[in-house]
Amino acid sequence: MKNSLAAVFLLLFNTTLFAQSEIDMATGLRSSGKIYVVVLVLLTIFVVLGVFLFLLDRRIKKLEK
Repeated sequence: MKNSLAAVFLLLFNTTLFAQSEIDMATGLRSSGKIYVVVLVLLTIFVVLGVFLFLLDRRIKKLEK
C-alpha cells in the first residue's frame, strides 16, 4: 500500500515538471500585450456570473419566504 501510494505521488510530481515549460501562445500574447485583453474578458465573465448568482440567490430567498 505504501509503495503504490509513493509511486502515485512520484508519477504526479513527475508530470508537473513537464507542465512548467514555456507555452508559445502565452508567450506570444504576453509579448504583444494581448494577454491583458484575455484577462479582462475572463474577469468580466466571472464578475457578471458572480453578480447574476448573487441576484438569483436574493430572488430565491424572497420566494422561500
